[in-house]
Amino acid sequence: MMGLSLWYNRKYSHMKNNREKTIVKTSIISICANLMLVGFKATVGLLSNSIAIITDAVNNLSDALSSIITIVGTKLAGKAPDKKHPYGYGRIEYITTFVVSAIVLYAGITALVESIKKIFTPEEVSYDVFTLIVLAAGIIIKFILGLYVKNKGHKAKSDSLVASGVDAFNDAILSISVLVSTIIYMIFHINIEAYIGVLVSIYIIKTGIELIKESVDNVLETRIESNFAKSIKEEVLKEENVKGVFDLILNNYGPDKYLGSVHIEVPDTMTVAEIDKISRNITKRIQKRFGVILHTIGVYSINTKDSDIIEAKKKVESIVFGHKEITQMHGFYLDTKDKILSFDIIMDFKAKDREKIYRHIYDEIRKEFNDHKINITLDFDISD
Repeated sequence: MMGLSLWYNRKYSHMKNNREKTIVKTSIISICANLMLVGFKATVGLLSNSIAIITDAVNNLSDALSSIITIVGTKLAGKAPDKKHPYGYGRIEYITTFVVSAIVLYAGITALVESIKKIFTPEEVSYDVFTLIVLAAGIIIKFILGLYVKNKGHKAKSDSLVASGVDAFNDAILSISVLVSTIIYMIFHINIEAYIGVLVSIYIIKTGIELIKESVDNVLETRIESNFAKSIKEEVLKEENVKGVFDLILNNYGPDKYLGSVHIEVPDTMTVAEIDKISRNITKRIQKRFGVILHTIGVYSINTKDSDIIEAKKKVESIVFGHKEITQMHGFYLDTKDKILSFDIIMDFKAKDREKIYRHIYDEIRKEFNDHKINITLDFDISD
């Protein structure tokens, strides 16, 4: 089997370095752009006595802080594995994504609080053409920056950058609301910036909550993306003599760092040497095509010679799939010498009483094969 050293061969080391450079460069550009906007907006906000513009400036400052956190997280995540952390530090990026998301949420809550205050205690404001120019320029810069950062984030597969890009778009929307309220005030002398600020703040809070949920999901690990899982299984099935693929498990240790295992079904006529060759071939082809390291490949034996065993399997399948909650059965094995019957079943997560269903199946199998020892493993529906 291939070891963890595959993560650090020339190809993947080069990819990792390029990814890190992209994230750092993009974050530095974001920091510079945001600090420039902070300077202009803070000045305009103080001169015009506009809480909305000052809040907008503070929001840009939080964006610069988010980019700094992204750089720090990327650098830490790029550290090589050590004895204490043999799988590396890749998951640190998920933590930094959570921090960035929390900053987005905080910015939204802060803007909401200040906007509500402004509704109950309005203050006189003073706008001019320079104010409009600064706000309009800020909107354009933020839209371009958001598009750039989000695009780079998707290419580098960096959730932190994607979150920062989304935040930049939100800032542009916030600035538009401030600009609109400024124009309305200058023309009609009606101050609505606080009300618009409330609506936009709620939108930003909603975005922050969604980003936090996504980052938490990454830390907890969610179900393998359906097409990805199916593609890996289809690739494994291309190997000669592999008749079935089950129990695909992938653990994520950072962007594009997958370590996993799988079970395959092969004919019972194969030798250990032949199975070993198949296992090595599967490991190589999956690593080459998907960058996934299958460190363990378990084997289920398919009986191809005994017609009685084949008939027994059909009878068991009929009983098992008579329960609509069962989505899969695999790993069937009948030891005729010691009279042991074993197989795995996968039950739908929606099943209300898993233990009761399991017991029904066990009792029905026991009734049909009362002179056998019955081993039924209730497996988990981990991947499609």
